[in-house]
Amino acid sequence: MSDDDAVVGQLLDNSTLQVVAFTRSASGVFTEYAAPKSSSTWLYGRNGSGVNAGFYQDSAYPEHIHGFLLQGSTFTAVNYPKAANTWLFGINQLEATVGSFSSSASVTKGFMRLNGKYTTIAYPSAQATYALAINDNGDVVGTYASTAVSNGFLWQNGTFTTINAPHASYGTVLLGVNNSGVIVGNRLTAEKELGFIYDNGVFKNIVYSGASYTMAGGINNNGLISGQIYLPANSTLGFTAVCK
Repeated sequence: MSDDDAVVGQLLDNSTLQVVAFTRSASGVFTEYAAPKSSSTWLYGRNGSGVNAGFYQDSAYPEHIHGFLLQGSTFTAVNYPKAANTWLFGINQLEATVGSFSSSASVTKGFMRLNGKYTTIAYPSAQATYALAINDNGDVVGTYASTAVSNGFLWQNGTFTTINAPHASYGTVLLGVNNSGVIVGNRLTAEKELGFIYDNGVFKNIVYSGASYTMAGGINNNGLISGQIYLPANSTLGFTAVCK
């Protein structure tokens, strides 16, 4: 979610059966996008100036993953130096971006990139750290893990704070944070990801009436939340909502 209420994400194109990225404007206009020479393309973040952040997978062997920025038709590749794979997830109004890179076959670390300079974000002793969103204050949220159980984190000025939702048997993923410090994420269970809002130390569930379960995806500075609902017939829909 961006502050102009646009939504970004990915979908499976019915005609090509390819995973492609999309933007949806506040007025409901969808635009699909596939990166050049890609087999799949994802968009995960967007700022209020219309700059989108995402990543794509090469169509040719060895099918590496590359981050990119997209503003209008202008495409800019973002690759962490000497990394085999780079995922770009979030961008703020200052165009600071966050993502992750694979530094070895078994270790994945997060990063923040501002004005071409990279800062590594890696939870101590964790095998994997994913930096998934950043607000305009430079606060970063994401997830880290060394086992099958994930942990949510807030990173501020180089300091990690672990934030784990209750009753999450497989852990917590934090996916969005706005300038007021309100965080959205999902608690992981054996078969489901259940969305929540975290504000001032309090967790509140995100529930879409009639859905089997509801997943969070992001939040903007107006408090508008995006995500995905799973319906009883095993179909899914994206949504935006202001939770009461």
